[in-house]
Amino acid sequence: MTSTDPPRNLGVRVGPHGGELRVFSANADAMELCLFDEHDPDWLVKTVPMSRDANGVWVGRSRSLAVGSRYAVRVSGPQAPGNLFDPEALLIDPYARGLLHVSSDGWRSVVVADGFDWGDARKPATPLDHTVVYEAHVKGISRLNPSVPEELRGSYAGLAHESTIAYLKDLGVTAVELLPVQAFVSEQRLQQEGLTNYWGYNTLNFFTPHGPYASRAAQAAGPEAVLAEFKGMVKLLHLAGIEVILDVVYNHTAEEGMGGPRTSFRGIDNATYYRHDETGAYIDVTGCGNTVDFGNPVPQRLVLDSLRYWANEMQIDGFRFDLAATLGRGEDASFHRDHPLLLAAASDPALAGVKLIAEPWDVGLGGWQTGNFPGPSDGHAGWSEWNDRYRDRVRNFWLADIAEARRNGQAPVGIGGFATRLAGSSNTFSPERGPLASVNFVTAHDGFTMADLTAYDVKHNLGNGENNRDGTDNNRSFNHGVEGPTTDEAVLLTRAKAIRNLLGTLLLSAGVPMITAGDEYGRSQRGNNNAYCQDSELTWLSWLRTREQRELYDTTKRLLQLRRENPALRPSRYAVDGQTTPNASHMDWYDATGQRMDDEDWNSPENRTLQYLAASTPDKEEFNRVLLIVHGVEDDVEVSLPAAPGVTSYQLLWDSATEVPIAEDETEFPPGATRLVGGTSMQLYRANGPRV
Repeated sequence: MTSTDPPRNLGVRVGPHGGELRVFSANADAMELCLFDEHDPDWLVKTVPMSRDANGVWVGRSRSLAVGSRYAVRVSGPQAPGNLFDPEALLIDPYARGLLHVSSDGWRSVVVADGFDWGDARKPATPLDHTVVYEAHVKGISRLNPSVPEELRGSYAGLAHESTIAYLKDLGVTAVELLPVQAFVSEQRLQQEGLTNYWGYNTLNFFTPHGPYASRAAQAAGPEAVLAEFKGMVKLLHLAGIEVILDVVYNHTAEEGMGGPRTSFRGIDNATYYRHDETGAYIDVTGCGNTVDFGNPVPQRLVLDSLRYWANEMQIDGFRFDLAATLGRGEDASFHRDHPLLLAAASDPALAGVKLIAEPWDVGLGGWQTGNFPGPSDGHAGWSEWNDRYRDRVRNFWLADIAEARRNGQAPVGIGGFATRLAGSSNTFSPERGPLASVNFVTAHDGFTMADLTAYDVKHNLGNGENNRDGTDNNRSFNHGVEGPTTDEAVLLTRAKAIRNLLGTLLLSAGVPMITAGDEYGRSQRGNNNAYCQDSELTWLSWLRTREQRELYDTTKRLLQLRRENPALRPSRYAVDGQTTPNASHMDWYDATGQRMDDEDWNSPENRTLQYLAASTPDKEEFNRVLLIVHGVEDDVEVSLPAAPGVTSYQLLWDSATEVPIAEDETEFPPGATRLVGGTSMQLYRANGPRV
């Protein structure tokens, strides 16, 4: 490149006199546009030589390039370290809006028309403090839903079906976060073993919706019909007030490591798009064979263009970035929180209001960056992050610590670290970012389900074909005395309560909660903690529920209702001692006797009971105050409700010791009243009285 500015207007533009294709390659010495027959995409009907401009953009024009055209590019270039040109390879346009699969390893880019009738649908623009994320798989959420017509199950249309949307609305979540829906393929190893990449973290193209997730009719009709079905899904979810967040994988591509497929970037300009050393060997910080080089402005521009397309043409509300630390690695391959791509995504006017969520790590040197992404600036919200510290502390408190207490008579730590996570992780995120920088989660697609956390001490991944080597061994789980399924009623009851404690902590904590689909009713993957290659009933949501699963669903629904109704549970800022901070929650901490916590109470393993009084300082909602009691020991305890300024009485709203959520109790308990709290359980009260 002779210009420092990244190239613009890449991809296909169609006008009244034909179309123009623009493809960047700094190192190619020739490129041609290949056009294929409309009915036989293997029949090459025309080639058009492309010319290079001063910025490394190759341009080809043809009257035959129009909406519906099937096309590819062929690229040749010098043999040198970092270059992997093959002049015979038919390659995908990196900016292709449509794709057609023509053979086991062959693809054609397809020109599709923009535009869609969005009608009255608008982005819900749910504020972060009201946001509850539901991480789901497009296929898995509706594949077994008997209320969805069979031909739509497992598709975009199945997710948008009225029964699926009614379920999400009834539960009370505000956003679905979809596992990857940008076009992807299964890795070569999985294909050889007869398995598939179910999760989809192996992106083929950053602009095209995954074709196999469309209904059979849409797939048969072609890429434009797939695109229309995707947009129709977004439209119906928006009409229901539900946001759509996409899990996006920009850190690597499906071309894998050296010797992997040559489908697009590798054949167009390997030296520009991938990170490598002076010999041309890949520097892999993703663990997936290759790493996109975000020290180069061209891949940075590619990601921004892709985000703009999905946010505006497809009306997507937010993005969760897989291995986002990779996107912040500069020319020296180290992470920089002020990386141009991270800052641009958070400040781009075309992305205003779009939620940005980082998975703040990768597997490279210095890859763990939780708490270190850019915060708000110039009126933009900045980044939120998956908070793995929250996940680990919550699992420890309710599971691993309890297992340790059974073995040794006492848990290894007290309640202080858990309380910090409950209150918004102020030790991880800066004051200007606040608790909403934290996306709280206990489980995700990757790892045990919540039910399996309580039923398995170790992973059971033999079905993945890797001799149980894959998946983490650091689960922080507890099987409560029996590994896997059991008929022991005492074990089952204890496990169910543990799930309620995990859900209660998640949904009553400050921050943005994320529920993994199925956890709301106790879905199991039979101990598989890495089910990325399991496209079966093991990973699909069941719509036939046991009594216990229905009770757990009712508990989750009740917790979400309580979160909505009590602003004190969802502050957007951290409180400052001695100050009144709008949209913060003033927090007071008491021990089991109703006295203020002291340093020994916070840190002693002998004290795992606290009372957390949170009073809101809202600017748009009514004043609210709640009391949350947390008891992390298996013996029951008597608790004296605290006498706090302004509090006249307490009303019980929820108790994790009960299998069926209680209706709101009119009984009012005065400060100082004694309440019995069951072993390893939580109670939530509304604290009545005037604001002081």
